[in-house]
Amino acid sequence: MSKTISLILDVWRQPGPGKPGRLVRYTVNGVSPEMSFLEMLDQLNEDLTKKGEDPVAFDSDCREGICGTCGLVINGVAHGPKAACTTCELRMRAFRDGDIITIEPFRAKAFPIVKDLVVDRGAFDRIIASGGYVSMNAGSAPEANSLPVGKDMAERAMDAAVCIGCGACVAACPNASASLFVSAKISQLAHLPQGQPERWRRVKNMVERMDLEGFGDCSNHGECEAVCPKEISIMNIAQMRRDWVKAVLQD
Repeated sequence: MSKTISLILDVWRQPGPGKPGRLVRYTVNGVSPEMSFLEMLDQLNEDLTKKGEDPVAFDSDCREGICGTCGLVINGVAHGPKAACTTCELRMRAFRDGDIITIEPFRAKAFPIVKDLVVDRGAFDRIIASGGYVSMNAGSAPEANSLPVGKDMAERAMDAAVCIGCGACVAACPNASASLFVSAKISQLAHLPQGQPERWRRVKNMVERMDLEGFGDCSNHGECEAVCPKEISIMNIAQMRRDWVKAVLQD
C-alpha cells in the first residue's frame, strides 16, 4: 500500500458570475499518490459535504484526457506541472507531502466564471459554429481511395484535429488569445480536399468571431503551445494568418 500524503490547498471560491471571489485554504489528508488531481478534489468535496459546507464546483466529464472539459490553473500553470497532460490525467505523485497548491479557474474575459472553478467556454462553440459547414455530395459513401490525400497533408490535418478545445491555450496566454484553438480548427480542414470549397469564408468568419468574443491577439509568446495537452504546434497560427490575409484580399 502506497504512503498517503497531506496537502494544503488554496482554492478559488466564487459564489456566482460577477460576484467577488477569494482564495480559501483547505487541508486534505490521506491523499494517495495514485489519485488523479480530480479524485483529490472529490475527496476534498466529500470532506466539505460531511461538514455541511458547500463543495467546490469544478468541471469534469470523461476523466481520460479526451473531452477537454476539465481545466484548472494549478500553481499558475494551466493543467498543472506535467507537460502534455490534462488536469484529470495529472497524478498526485507530482506533489510532495505538505505541498501548498493554488487552484484557480481559467481566467479570461471571454471565459466568464460561473462558480468557483467553473468557467463558461461557450465562446469556443460559437467560433466553431461561425465556421459553417463542409460541402459534400449526398448519396452512397464514396470509394475510400477516390479522393487521395498526401501523407504529409494528412498528418498535418490530424495533428491539428487532436485539439480537444479545453481552453488551456487561452488561460496561459498573456493576452488571453484563442489563436491556437481557432487555428487548429481551421487547419484540420485547410489541409484536406474536403475543406477547400469553404476555406476562405471559414477562416474569415472564425477569426472575426474570435475577435468579437473578446479574445486577445496573438503575440507569439508560445505559452499556448507549452501548456497544450495535445502538443498542438503554433505553426497552425501562421497557417491561419496566411489564410486570413488571402481571404481578405479575395473580398
